[in-house]
Amino acid sequence: MKPVILIVCLLAFSRAHAQEEPVLVTDLQKIAQPGSLTFSPDGGRYLFTVRKADGDGYTTQIWIGEASGSAPRPLTTHERGGSSPVWHPNGREFAFVRSDGERPQIWRMSLDGGEPVMLTTHPRGATNPIFSPDGRHVVFSSSVSERDLWADSTHSAGPAWAYERAGRTPGDRPADAKADANGDLNAIRAWLDENAAKGNPRVVSRLNFQGETNLNPHLTFTHILIQEAVAGAAPRALTSGWFSFGGATFTRNGEFLLVSASLDSTTHPDRVNTQSIWGVTTGGGRPQQAARLDGYTLFNPILSPDGRFLLMQGFDRSDQGYAQGRLFLQDQSTGAISELSVNLDRSLGNPKWSRDSRFVYATAASDGGFPLFRFDVRTRAVTRLTPFEHGISDFDISATTLVTVRTEITNPFEIHTSRLDASQARRVSDLNHHWVSKKKLSIPETGRFIRDGHEVQYWIMKPAFYEAGKTYPLVLNIHGGPSAMWGPGEASMWHEFQYLASRGYGIVYSNPRGSGGYGRAFQAANYQDWGAGPAADVLLAADLAVATGWVDAERQAVTGGSYAGYLTAWIISQDHRFKAAMAQRGVYELTTFLGEGNAWRLVPNHFGGYPWEPEIDAVLKRNSPLTYVEQIRTPLLIKHGDVDLRTGVIQSEMLYRSLKIQGKDVEYIRYPRASHEMSRSGEPPQRLDRLLRMVEFFERYIQH
Repeated sequence: MKPVILIVCLLAFSRAHAQEEPVLVTDLQKIAQPGSLTFSPDGGRYLFTVRKADGDGYTTQIWIGEASGSAPRPLTTHERGGSSPVWHPNGREFAFVRSDGERPQIWRMSLDGGEPVMLTTHPRGATNPIFSPDGRHVVFSSSVSERDLWADSTHSAGPAWAYERAGRTPGDRPADAKADANGDLNAIRAWLDENAAKGNPRVVSRLNFQGETNLNPHLTFTHILIQEAVAGAAPRALTSGWFSFGGATFTRNGEFLLVSASLDSTTHPDRVNTQSIWGVTTGGGRPQQAARLDGYTLFNPILSPDGRFLLMQGFDRSDQGYAQGRLFLQDQSTGAISELSVNLDRSLGNPKWSRDSRFVYATAASDGGFPLFRFDVRTRAVTRLTPFEHGISDFDISATTLVTVRTEITNPFEIHTSRLDASQARRVSDLNHHWVSKKKLSIPETGRFIRDGHEVQYWIMKPAFYEAGKTYPLVLNIHGGPSAMWGPGEASMWHEFQYLASRGYGIVYSNPRGSGGYGRAFQAANYQDWGAGPAADVLLAADLAVATGWVDAERQAVTGGSYAGYLTAWIISQDHRFKAAMAQRGVYELTTFLGEGNAWRLVPNHFGGYPWEPEIDAVLKRNSPLTYVEQIRTPLLIKHGDVDLRTGVIQSEMLYRSLKIQGKDVEYIRYPRASHEMSRSGEPPQRLDRLLRMVEFFERYIQH
């Protein structure tokens, strides 16, 4: 089908005076990222965190701002920083999380001065603090291992769900059997168990055995504990056993906690795909179900300030892989549950109540940004409060003021305050403005086209120091996911795009079919079609960039990470326009991806089955770039992290070796200690190295 091109518009932008400094690769280390915004009980002040690169790692500190609009200031400066701040009900103190040198613990700090006091000394660590309504107690989360539960006499009988170890059953050897490699079967089993307890070897019998950076042969369970909010107090477990609990929030009287959990005692946790809301008394006792909705998983319970409604997030379990995040309300007088977000076809997150209980605020990826939406509890009407061009990565609401973390074209992160409807917004922080304002930035132009019935949005960025009449190389940059979404309001690519533009490259990026932010139908349009359809979309965006006249069509490169690493390899196996390519942390052979990555459920969810089903095997082979590896002619740089278990490093090894055997132009870089998140939150020196290797490789084949 011939594509239909819609209007293209230039995003408005102005500066007081022209700036001429380029964005440097090392500017990545200057970016300060705020988050965890939370207003004080009286709404006069707010706490937040600021994360910055610090040598080979990062430090997160806690800051405070005034609703009146004065410049925020840091509260903590310790080398171990602080995170997850929560206010004490008195509004003069707060709790936060900081390492004790070995594990996270809960600390308490006064705004009147003095050093923080460590409240918890839990041997397994403590996170996610909240105060009881009267401020006398603090509740926190901690994890317990499967091995510790087996050793606990209270739980040593094991779970009710099936013990998924082939040919073994719980208690099939005496607990007091003496380890002896030359002994009987029980002695041998005891000897082997001692080795496994040391992690040498790691014995795997569970389905979800891969974490992000290491194997997870054993389950862990998250539980809720409570203690007096004073140092040295003894904690008491409110939940226990072979289940995990999260999202704790107090009822108004402080006698109950609402939590999300799956208490399906007959199903192994790796096979559970649902949660509901449970009530736990602070005095102890078994959890009681508080809310459930057939066909949906429910989590993150939040009571309205007036106590009338319980707000919950939820997903449709029958739509695995494409389900939108929805918002639900339970009427506390009747127990009836209804959908609050029925009038918005977007995936919603981070919901919060207004102080008067009339509205719920939430963010959602949408049309290239992460705008803030407001839902009327009574009418279900939805209002978008902030522009699509902005990204609201966090926010909070007092009775009179909205405070947000905003990403925009001219600044990766700043704190803004405004009225409750987001009007009269003004920047109150200078976390990045002082250095970004000196830089020459490239401002994206956006447009849309229709292809195969799908409306696709794209953006084109000229080189920062563009001069009319000259032509420039172009980088086609592709997002991952595949359900991610890029745009001016998406923060993770701010520096990379501006750095490439300062280096003299034009950039084109788009949200092809399968992207989030444009509704459920658009997101599901890549079902059983990861390659041809999305590739046609991103290539048309590149064609439109070339059509502007300032792009040199003979000097184009393509790159992307994760799913976009996949799509980069797919494109260069089908299209030979690009002079160089970089495929990052990708998936290249979908059959083996089922075993090599912890994101393996993308196979059944996006392709409809498993490789041992002949019709699905054919679909997977047809969609795998490695199937077409002989057709690749474009010089390729392949990047992966040594401990990236989301996609699996063997994927990149397969692609590299297949090309190397054929004598193709290919280079392979592997980063030690690096996970799938390296480009976004990895060691700062490695992040710089990645960008420089990309540019150096492109410039081997694209001479300016």
